[in-house]
Amino acid sequence: MKVEHFFTEKEKKQIMAAIAHAEKNTSGEIRVHLEKAYKEDVFTHAVNVFGKLEMHKTELKNAVLFYLAVQDKKFAIVADKGINDVVPPDFWDKIKHELQTHFKQNNFSSALCKAIEDTGKQLSSFFPLQANDTNELSNDISIG
Repeated sequence: MKVEHFFTEKEKKQIMAAIAHAEKNTSGEIRVHLEKAYKEDVFTHAVNVFGKLEMHKTELKNAVLFYLAVQDKKFAIVADKGINDVVPPDFWDKIKHELQTHFKQNNFSSALCKAIEDTGKQLSSFFPLQANDTNELSNDISIG
């Protein structure tokens, strides 16, 4: 299976719409990145992808990456320093647990959309949308 076809076109549109909707009330930025496989430590690799996608360059250090290695059924959530400094300590654990539960049932796109929605709500409380806000990062799903 090609990683580009992991999500249907309809699912891709739903995920990108979830990102756009989540970002309507926050200056935070959310991205989704897919790769076919990654055998080593997935979180460390996702941190590297975060850097390659230049997500660390947001003005308020408030970007979040949802990384999925689809063939290996691994994923990671990477948030920049600005977010990690303010969200509750167990916030990412809750999101990760919910994703794991739904991923085991092959509910990938709906689970991801829910995680994006929950992340957007949390971001909006700490990083409300500013009058001069610009979309600093693409809402497209990146493939690597």
